[in-house]
Amino acid sequence: MPPLEESLIIVSGLPRSGTSMVMQMLAAGGIPVLTDGRRQADPDNPHGYLEYEPVKNILRDPGFLREGAGKAVKIVAPLLGALPPDMPCRVILMERDLDEVLDSQQRMIARRGATTSASAPEGRALLRNDYVRTLTRMKSMLAGRPLTALLVIDHAFAIAHPADAAAKVNDFRGTSMDIARMAAAVDPALYRTRR
Repeated sequence: MPPLEESLIIVSGLPRSGTSMVMQMLAAGGIPVLTDGRRQADPDNPHGYLEYEPVKNILRDPGFLREGAGKAVKIVAPLLGALPPDMPCRVILMERDLDEVLDSQQRMIARRGATTSASAPEGRALLRNDYVRTLTRMKSMLAGRPLTALLVIDHAFAIAHPADAAAKVNDFRGTSMDIARMAAAVDPALYRTRR
């Protein structure tokens, strides 16, 4: 792998899989993060989302990623295919029980007074299958990318063992981060949707 300062640190996963939590851990550990503060904290994510608006247009214009070397940015899993092939990346992929993901998404949507096709059992099954295919495809793509390292972290493990999860991230980065502060950024009280 190229030096860390030349690599983009990407936090990815499905929506409601713990990506914001990992971004908060990285920030607490001393890693600069690409975020613009546009999406404010809310009851679904009271510690903030740490998102970056240009990510929404990554399929048309991934050029902004070149400015992120040595920094962390959150990119939802289905958009990882837009990464430039020659860009050095260290990807932290969050995995969570898919039923918990779907339950959490449904609760978030319901709190906003909306409904989706995934509210019905058939729609939920279709979305679940799509998520399985997406994660499988993204893992395969990342494994075949040059200049790319992948670390997969389980959501429930990170909440139950935050210091161990922080140590894994620290080892993955190959630098000395503040593991205690990273672990303290994990709020077990926010694990409100579990199976």
